[in-house]
Amino acid sequence: MTEKEKMLAGKLYDANYDEELLAERARAKELCFDYNNLRPSDEQGQQKIMCQLLGKTGSAFTIVAPFWCDYGYNIEIGENFFSNHNLVILDGAKVRFGNNVFIAPDCGFHTAGHPIDFERRNAGLEYAYPITVGDNVWIGAGVQVMPGVTIGSNVVIGGGSVVVKDIPDNCVAAGNPCRIIRPITDADKTRNWDR
Repeated sequence: MTEKEKMLAGKLYDANYDEELLAERARAKELCFDYNNLRPSDEQGQQKIMCQLLGKTGSAFTIVAPFWCDYGYNIEIGENFFSNHNLVILDGAKVRFGNNVFIAPDCGFHTAGHPIDFERRNAGLEYAYPITVGDNVWIGAGVQVMPGVTIGSNVVIGGGSVVVKDIPDNCVAAGNPCRIIRPITDADKTRNWDR
């Protein structure tokens, strides 16, 4: 298996010294740099670069610069996707976002992880586990989502949360580590954010 095949299969792979992966990350960083240096009014240029970079997009999406990712081709976004400033996606594995996902500033989605033992870590080995986010999800400011996590549909993740385990549908979750605070109910249609 190539290192890329290992990466996509969720196996330990050489992230630091493999020429194919280094070249793919360099391409993604160049496209991110170009994107981040466009004028905010250049919506056509933004759409063009994101369609080159990302694996799949809906027809309507907004990603406010700056934005950074590792590969781009492992990122899939649905319709009406919105992310605010400073979104980082480490996409060694697939990162899938459903429709109507809203992401506040300074959030990260990190599929990559490293061995606990320093010998393998120092040798440049890592793994990547996919992240999935359902439909109608709001991710608060500063949220960090870790490898292998699935966030269900109709979910609110409170600001500053570190999501290390799956979050089911129809709930508000927050904290470090992120945990379910309460279900989302019809009463939420008449009030704003509260705990």
